[in-house]
Amino acid sequence: MKYIVPIILLTFMAACEQAPKADKATIQDAQSVKEGEGRSYHVDTTVSVVQFIGTKPTGKHTGIFRLLESKLYVQDTLVTGGSIKINMSTLEDKDLAPTDSMLQHKLEAELKGPMFFDIEKYPVAIFEITGVSNFKPSVGKEVLMKDANYTVQGNLTIKDSTKNISFPAFITREKGVIRAEANFNIDRTLWGMTYRSDQSMQDKLINSQVNIQFKLVAKQ
Repeated sequence: MKYIVPIILLTFMAACEQAPKADKATIQDAQSVKEGEGRSYHVDTTVSVVQFIGTKPTGKHTGIFRLLESKLYVQDTLVTGGSIKINMSTLEDKDLAPTDSMLQHKLEAELKGPMFFDIEKYPVAIFEITGVSNFKPSVGKEVLMKDANYTVQGNLTIKDSTKNISFPAFITREKGVIRAEANFNIDRTLWGMTYRSDQSMQDKLINSQVNIQFKLVAKQ
């Protein structure tokens, strides 16, 4: 009996600590970036957004970032390059906003501070595309983004760290408008954000896996 309670507690904590189910991005060292070919499309910063979900044993928080001026390049029907610039100062928590504005502002200040994004020193994060190819799922590997039609690869720079990530995405082009969506998980500690990532912190733990979702709209 004395072992049952600890086992139940550990099982409960493990369940709470999990990031939302999503495809795990492949992460490797930064790669060279080439200028995109073809026509340029300007990302509509009024509707495009990057969402993140961070989790902990006691719950989760959902937030968004707005974008700065960004471009995609398209030749024929394929995205050949581009860069997405994220305005880190626009970080906004969404789940606390309707109920607890004081806690919302406290959380936002912590995330913007030196333990996480350190936006005063690093006001912009950048994703630079290094390759886009037709999506071909690996044999035997379940893909959670069922509508994915491309694999997007690019250098993601957060703070002073750059890693190349690869993930499935759904991209369409119709009547001069590109729409792109993705949903994947990354390990924040690979970009130097190790605050509260130690498993021994129990209820103060913040999961290293962070869910990233984006919806982009770009026009000529």
